[in-house]
Amino acid sequence: MLGKLSHGQAVWLMVGNAAMWSIAGVVTRQLHSAQSFEITFWRSVFTVLSLLVLLPMAQGRQVFKDMRLGGASLWLSGACWAVMFTAFMLALTMTTVANVLITMALGPFFTAMVARVVLGHRIDARTAWAIALAALGIAWMFGAEVATQGWLGFVVALCVPMAAAINWTVVQRAQVRGLSVDLAPGVLIGAVLSSLVTLPMSFPLQAQASDVAWLALLGLVQLAIPCLLSVACAKVLQAPEVSLLALLEVVFGIFLAWIGAGEAPSSSVMLGGMLVLLALSAHQGMAWRDRNRAIGVP
Repeated sequence: MLGKLSHGQAVWLMVGNAAMWSIAGVVTRQLHSAQSFEITFWRSVFTVLSLLVLLPMAQGRQVFKDMRLGGASLWLSGACWAVMFTAFMLALTMTTVANVLITMALGPFFTAMVARVVLGHRIDARTAWAIALAALGIAWMFGAEVATQGWLGFVVALCVPMAAAINWTVVQRAQVRGLSVDLAPGVLIGAVLSSLVTLPMSFPLQAQASDVAWLALLGLVQLAIPCLLSVACAKVLQAPEVSLLALLEVVFGIFLAWIGAGEAPSSSVMLGGMLVLLALSAHQGMAWRDRNRAIGVP
């Protein structure tokens, strides 16, 4: 579906991916009758339908055969995607878009900690300081918002970066063992699992036709397309570049919810979010610099 990308093309494509990922919050605020688990169900269903068309276009029909031979790592990755899909949409119904997106941005730090436990990866001083600063930002947000928003939305939102951390660690562990886990089929498995799990809890189905149309848009544009495009970008960009560009989802998402749904972030969210984004940006920027130096790029 995509030829070999240049570095510049991959960068701009990742910017576009972040913009597509960021529409979930503002679209969710346009729904009228769909609630909680039903929202997740319909988005996951349309993600499945979209990927059944797009995956063969991107990787050929052998992708489905490869899924059957993917082994436990692929299915564990799919389970992690299912948790991410479900928890993300549920969290959006429990707390503000800004709270969810900024909490999700902790993914790289959770990944570092899980990789330390499972794979024995060392957490360097730079990462430790960044984790501490990001934790301070989240604590500031949580302490100020829990009185008005409640704590449950934060807890559900935290499931997203935690599942993402396990997902990336599963992939890394498989690679260490000489196996290859393709994240794109894992997304399809996750969407199928999310659909099956949330369907019983979605009855009675109450979504209006307009709600279903909005959720179909999310399944195709907010998940299926950017997930496949990000796989292509990851083949060209360095990991710190991908992580840094993906942070634009937080900025875009908060802005869209503000102008599209009137959901202005509070001062505590702005301050706490700035600390999280500062920690992430500084950490990824230094990692990018160090990696370039290691390979001799000025």
